[in-house]
Amino acid sequence: MPVSTPKRPRIAVLADSDTRWKWGALTAARIAPGPSMEAAPSEGAQAGPLLDGFLLRGRATPTPRQLQEVGVPADSLREVTAVEFLCAMAQGSYDVLVLSLVGGGVQAMLHGLARVWENRTERPVVVTGYVGVVYEKLADGLLLRHGADLVLANSRQDADRFRAVYEGVGADASAVTEVALPFLGGAPYEGEHDPYTVVFAAQPSVPESRKDRTYLLNRLVQHARRHPEREVLLKLRSKPGEHTTHIEELPYQRLVQRLDPPDNFRLVYGNMGEVLDRTDLLVTVSSTAALESLHRRIPTVVLTDLGIRESLGNHHFVGSGCLASWDQLDAGHRPAPDEDWVSRQGVAVDGSYDSAFDAARERIAELLDRPGGLPSLTPYYTPVTAPGYLPGILARHHLGPDGTPLPGAPAADEEPGPVRQIVRRAARGAYRHGVQRVAPVIRRMGEL
Repeated sequence: MPVSTPKRPRIAVLADSDTRWKWGALTAARIAPGPSMEAAPSEGAQAGPLLDGFLLRGRATPTPRQLQEVGVPADSLREVTAVEFLCAMAQGSYDVLVLSLVGGGVQAMLHGLARVWENRTERPVVVTGYVGVVYEKLADGLLLRHGADLVLANSRQDADRFRAVYEGVGADASAVTEVALPFLGGAPYEGEHDPYTVVFAAQPSVPESRKDRTYLLNRLVQHARRHPEREVLLKLRSKPGEHTTHIEELPYQRLVQRLDPPDNFRLVYGNMGEVLDRTDLLVTVSSTAALESLHRRIPTVVLTDLGIRESLGNHHFVGSGCLASWDQLDAGHRPAPDEDWVSRQGVAVDGSYDSAFDAARERIAELLDRPGGLPSLTPYYTPVTAPGYLPGILARHHLGPDGTPLPGAPAADEEPGPVRQIVRRAARGAYRHGVQRVAPVIRRMGEL
């Protein structure tokens, strides 16, 4: 008699950008109930959970090219409004739901889900968290995520900070669960490549000003000229006209057109892990790519040229041992990471990464086996605790103060017709054109 195959868990992921889709989908795979993703599947078993992806319609909805670059497949994937998503959750049956959204989006979905599930005895375990380093708006972002069954912290340091915030306002902190960034991995660095490769990991909104971005680009090009034997790569997140988690008003692709870089300088796209495979020195201002690089023990530099400032996010790396300037790099300096700092950041260079998601997986299994099902979602923010804040957050997603759809919200049972789809694409294109072309011009005129 054949051995019965355990049912594959069903997981839904709602994301609002390419980066958050990557985080949400990879997190879903690592926290899925059942054996660890690192364990070898038994004979006849089906690998991985059934994953349904939902992309929240907005300014940063990823393009097909961006989704392909992320390289995380799903069993189904479609674009939805907030109300359409809530209707899908009311009708669907999932074990786990991952909300991979900006804080306001998470809060709106928590209230909307509480409404659509209020008469259900069973519901999915709701999980949320952050896609990378949390270096700003800690209290604001955390309280907007409160109410999920699990709030994932990517490191021991973050877990301690998250619990302190929740406990400090009298909110339940039991949802905070320590994990690690789900996209760490790859082969450890084993020595210099031929040619020696320097990679600058660009960020869409850090720094913001034309002056600072031009400065960094000039220093990178100068480094390429000083070292013609090296390959110098500018790793870009998106192409002009695309948006990521953050708005990019001054794409490096346009700034580099004013320069005459040497032949050993190139722009590259693609999966960050594949770029790191050939990297000998990773340079950035404050990108999460630094943590990916440190995890693989690749020499990593966080730049101090523009100062160590909260607005740049590089203050997060104080104590890391990775802070340095271009002048120091040009002179041959190579920082050595502080092992204690790296350990507290969830980078797990000691081999513990394979078990980093065990606690989350075990907790999800316990919640799914809870007698009588799960209780209703209860976010910290309510019309009583935040009457001047919460309604505006919900209204941005066409929800009323009680989580129900507002009059005129897009109907979930109507597929958009060809004309409506064309209008949506045109509106999104106009918005992106305004951000990257019109807004900088207006800003420069205001500075005259």
